Amino acid sequence: MTIRQTNQMLGYPADARLLIINADDFGMCHAVNEAIFSGLRAGVITSTTIMVPCPWALHATRFLAAHPGIAFGVHLTVISEWADYRWGSITPRQQVPSLLDDASYFYKFEQMPHFLAQVNLAELELEFRAQIEWVLAAGLEPTHLDWHCLRLGNREDIVDLMFRLAKAYGLALRVIGRSAIKKIQSQGLPTNDYDFLDSYQLEPATKAARYTQLLRELPTGLSEWAVHPGLANGELQTIDPGGATIRQADFNFLTSQQAKDVVEEEGIILLDYGALQDVWKNK
Repeated sequence: MTIRQTNQMLGYPADARLLIINADDFGMCHAVNEAIFSGLRAGVITSTTIMVPCPWALHATRFLAAHPGIAFGVHLTVISEWADYRWGSITPRQQVPSLLDDASYFYKFEQMPHFLAQVNLAELELEFRAQIEWVLAAGLEPTHLDWHCLRLGNREDIVDLMFRLAKAYGLALRVIGRSAIKKIQSQGLPTNDYDFLDSYQLEPATKAARYTQLLRELPTGLSEWAVHPGLANGELQTIDPGGATIRQADFNFLTSQQAKDVVEEEGIILLDYGALQDVWKNK
């Protein structure tokens, strides 16, 4: 599938510049939830993804139930990265031992190589399904799957698992890497045409200027930004002292008039994953 075909499948001209701005980590904590609330209601954020195992997932769920027009996905979560703010599986622990460390929490980010080397795929599927089913049991209708912090490396079996789950539940899937994008698009399924942007990789001090540049230079086809808005209050600074400034910078730009103006000036079409899901469900 070419970029021209991706646009066509989604019902847009071949030269259209399409952008999904997805707020990751919904449900992580109150400071993140409040920022995402604002970004969805008054900013340029087009969708979000919920972290089911996290302490503030119920708070996020109530917001989604009260705002059924908001597109959201399931942020598949099997990494718990902070020293003093942890979470684990929603599947009974004895059923997924390879997902958990000695303290019965998910592994930390820096333990990713060890986690990926020993994780049992069947147990991973069990937990992924449990998180999706939890959202469905709440009466919500997600549009897509993506994942929290996972650096998948050569684990194509995990990518294949998430693809199978997306198809089984009638959802779209965020895709990473040229080979994976090409593989899934060759099956007639629309995905992001380029690797998604992770906002954690941008320098906070110059983030507004960089976002503006990226919008001005946005290529033809479908792009995705995985953003991480948050309010750098005492809660977030305690949980994520290194990332609070990053999240506040995201929030500041994504709720600004500047962001809205540049999107309009450039003729960028903002989408959510519902547009992709419509095609995925019918293939």
